[in-house]
Amino acid sequence: MKRKSPFSFPVASIVAALLAASLAGCAQLVVGGAAVSSMIMTSERRSSGAQVDDESIEFHGARRLNEIAGDLSHFNITSYNRQVLLTGEVATEAEKQQAEQVVSRVNAVRGVVNELAVRAPTTLAQRSGDVLITGKVRASIVDASDLQSIHFKVVTERSTVYLMGRVTAREADRATQIARQINGVQRVVRVFEVVSPEELHLAPAPAPVNTVTPAPAPAPLAAPAPAPQPAPAGAVSTPVR
Repeated sequence: MKRKSPFSFPVASIVAALLAASLAGCAQLVVGGAAVSSMIMTSERRSSGAQVDDESIEFHGARRLNEIAGDLSHFNITSYNRQVLLTGEVATEAEKQQAEQVVSRVNAVRGVVNELAVRAPTTLAQRSGDVLITGKVRASIVDASDLQSIHFKVVTERSTVYLMGRVTAREADRATQIARQINGVQRVVRVFEVVSPEELHLAPAPAPVNTVTPAPAPAPLAAPAPAPQPAPAGAVSTPVR
């Protein structure tokens, strides 16, 4: 069992910092929305390579989206473990599909969850409200004694909260419960990679240290059964009642 970080941040401080950074055009909030979690690299469930890839995906994806953005476009791109979430607003369905295609071609992307809405862009007041909701959700996850906030990314768009991370089913349900209780949240969408507790204790396989191609091994008499593959991450909507 990993120990929860002893550090705690006051809710008001986190919300104020997120709001100030967003209104100043902070790239970490517009591209990935991870100003708090990106400062903490310990106890990560992503490999170091995946963490680097996520930063690269957000940077290069945002740059490519800016090249196709129209006057009525507003894009946000967030990557976790090479799974990309697109949020924001676009003018047409064609532009929504084009944005997904552009991002899917960024190096290392393994999947795109396209939550872009075909509608007018949100106002500054609406985006400020979304930043406040994000700050409150993050702060509440930080305060939860049974969760580690480093394992979650939180994005809010038009009062809808998107939760990302590599978590267990219990952690996913707990974080969803927390987000649904925040004032102003209208809907919670889970974009989790759900794994078993046993999987979290498996160390990633080391990368090869040489480029010599080994001789082919003799073919087995009977091919082993393929290992079960984890279900791909996707968006699961949870309305707030």
